[in-house]
Amino acid sequence: MKSIKYTAIFFFAVFIGGVGFIYSGIYPMGADVPHNKLTYWVLETLREQSIARAAKNVVVPANLDDPDRLLAGGADYNDMCSSCHLKPGKMRSDFSEGLYPMPPNLSMQNDEHGHAHELSDEKAAARQFWIIKHGIKASGMPAWGLGHDDERIWSMVAFLQRLPDLSTEQYQIITAREQSEK
Repeated sequence: MKSIKYTAIFFFAVFIGGVGFIYSGIYPMGADVPHNKLTYWVLETLREQSIARAAKNVVVPANLDDPDRLLAGGADYNDMCSSCHLKPGKMRSDFSEGLYPMPPNLSMQNDEHGHAHELSDEKAAARQFWIIKHGIKASGMPAWGLGHDDERIWSMVAFLQRLPDLSTEQYQIITAREQSEK
């Protein structure tokens, strides 16, 4: 009976300490101060495990290599994504530098935050689709699925699959949009 009492006291003290920490305001929330290593690891692990679970049942269409998808997705990427996730030949932007966590540079094969390079092509595509559609809380990544249908999102995924292999010139050609489309 004593052990139950001490366990209850322990958990109550942890709870009170946690509430006190939250309301103290001592944790730095500015985007210019990185999280400590433990907090960063917890948040990144939580994000990656959540995305993996949510994306596991996403069915990847067979026609991701369709040139029409590549062109449609490229133009959307250039308009909606390149200011944060960059493009070939660009290593930073004023906007991407100010975000924390810094968004992955999707034009690079092995960006340290991208994680897609660790997965099979199909799992990477499913992961990218889920992220584009649903966004990521408290990261600056919007949920594009609120205003874009799945076909349009899959076209962006098709483009992302090719992006790291594109030269600056290829990127310019693929992402060009006719003036009448804007």
